[in-house]
Amino acid sequence: MKKASLFIFIIVSFACVLTAGCKQKSEDVGVDLIRNPMSAMGYDEKAKMPVISFDSEMHDFGRLSAGENVSYSFHFRNTGNSDLIISGCSATCGCTVADYPKGRVAPGGDGYVTVTFKSAGKSGQQFQEVTVVSNAQPSRTKLKIVAQVAY
Repeated sequence: MKKASLFIFIIVSFACVLTAGCKQKSEDVGVDLIRNPMSAMGYDEKAKMPVISFDSEMHDFGRLSAGENVSYSFHFRNTGNSDLIISGCSATCGCTVADYPKGRVAPGGDGYVTVTFKSAGKSGQQFQEVTVVSNAQPSRTKLKIVAQVAY
């Protein structure tokens, strides 16, 4: 009889531990996680985030002579709900550099990312990309330039 009582006591104790350990408190999940502007469903347009919108993300310089330096200014607008900050621009080649606004661009404001291509040492069809990194959604935008360099 003692063994049966001990066995029942152990089973009941184990069941109590399992039941108590499975309860989850509702305050474990923060409200900020629920109201996060980014979710599995994608970007929430009502969220307070900047959005960088370029008029065009590609420019064709056409036919160039070797050694020619050309520039194009990509116009953009902040169509989001908070200040846009461009933190940097990187190019796929040292022959391409970009200049961008260093300050904040308010919602509704606009600006330019100016891309300069140096054709020295290049020949034939050229494709270059400049990646614009910002606090917008999406955080990276690729600007493309094309040129046909005659030698």
